[in-house]
Amino acid sequence: MLKIDPSALSEKENYKFLIGSIIPRPIAFVTTASKSGVLNGAPFSFFNVVSHNPPMISLSIQRSAGIHKDTARNIIETKEFVVHVVDEQNVEKINKTAASLPPDESEIELAGLTPVESTKISVPGVKEAKIRMECLLEQAIELGGTDTPGCDLIIGKVVQFHIEEDIYDNGRINPKGLAAVSRLAGNDYAKIGEVFEIKRPK
Repeated sequence: MLKIDPSALSEKENYKFLIGSIIPRPIAFVTTASKSGVLNGAPFSFFNVVSHNPPMISLSIQRSAGIHKDTARNIIETKEFVVHVVDEQNVEKINKTAASLPPDESEIELAGLTPVESTKISVPGVKEAKIRMECLLEQAIELGGTDTPGCDLIIGKVVQFHIEEDIYDNGRINPKGLAAVSRLAGNDYAKIGEVFEIKRPK
């Protein structure tokens, strides 16, 4: 096998190894609101579950030259955000929100997504997602970088689930009905493929 020291690589080279190796990655579409009330939306594939008791999720939001992205800044300032699961039906629109817009312009409007009121927080979600989770900021941790942080690790506590009835099955989510998509590398995405079962040892 090849032996590669990440400290000898560029930031871009390490990025390519990570996103090419850690696949598939679930995609969170995150809505936040700026202090001036602009509804921001962006997709993130450095995303996962942290805890079920209480329910918490994580987002790692990379910085550019040490500067916060709109999503991270909004979450840190307002302490609220909504996480949506990206699926086969909404991925085309969600992809449009990855465009770099000024903070006073809304990616939601650009992508033609439909804002929908949240139950327990002030930040709206979008109607086009089959699952959305209203979150409160639990913790924001600055990580990485040499002179300035390279990313913001956001831990959010889920305070409200919204689940489309068609994919809800006796307390469980129907994975085929959800049809979540995952991120690979470059411009590549993946659908849920063949599902197989392996029983865990007792």
